[in-house]
Amino acid sequence: MKQIPLAIGPETEPTFDTFVAGPNAPAMEHLRTLVLPSAPVYLWGPPGSGKTHLLHALAHHARTSGARAGWFTPGEPTPWTLLPDWSLVVLDECDRLDALAQQAAFALFVEAASQGVQVVAAGRLPPVDLPLRDDLRTRLGWGHVFAMQCLSESETRAALRREADRRGIFLSDDVMGYLMTRFSRDLKHLMQLLDRLDDFALATSRQVSVPLLKRMLAEEAAPGEGAA
Repeated sequence: MKQIPLAIGPETEPTFDTFVAGPNAPAMEHLRTLVLPSAPVYLWGPPGSGKTHLLHALAHHARTSGARAGWFTPGEPTPWTLLPDWSLVVLDECDRLDALAQQAAFALFVEAASQGVQVVAAGRLPPVDLPLRDDLRTRLGWGHVFAMQCLSESETRAALRREADRRGIFLSDDVMGYLMTRFSRDLKHLMQLLDRLDDFALATSRQVSVPLLKRMLAEEAAPGEGAA
C-alpha cells in the first residue's frame, strides 16, 4: 500500500487534462464529475488503454479538494489497512491479485463501504471474467463499469505530440514515424519511451532525432540484444 502524496511534481503526474480520451470519454467524464463517496467504479481493458492514467487523475483531482487516497496493487504486503483520513481507495491490476491479496482487497472493500470511502478499481478483464473469489468479483462489478479501449493511431500520435509539446520537445515526423512503426502502440509504453528519450537528450545535450533514439536504445540494450 502507498498513500498518494500531497504533492507530486506537475510535470509528471497524470491528470484529466493530460488524458487523451478518444473512445474513453465516458469513463473520464464519470470520474471527473464523481462526487465522493459514490458507487464503486471499475475500469477494464487492455494495457495502454489509459486505466492507470485515469486512476492517477482521479487521485490528483481528489487531492486538490483536500482529500487523501490510498493505492493498492498486487504484491503489496497484507493485510491492507484503511487509514482514517482517506476519502478514496484505489485498487489497480485486480486481475493479478493472488489469494492473500484477494482476501485483503475484500476486507478493505467492506471496510471502505462501511466508512463511506470511495473505491475505484481497474484490471485487464471485465468483472465477470476476473480470476477472483466470488465475493470480491461481485463487489467490483456492482457499481459503474467502463470498458476502456486503446486509442487509434491518429489519437496515439496526438497524445505523443501533446506530451512532447508539454515537455518542450520537438518531435519531428521522422521520430514520430519511427516510434509508431518500430514499437508497440501501447500508449503507456510509448510515453515511457518518450520520457527516457527526453532524459537522454538532456543528458547528451542533443536534440531529439532518430539517430539519438537509436543510440539510446543501443546503450540500453548493451551488452544484450541490439536496438529495435
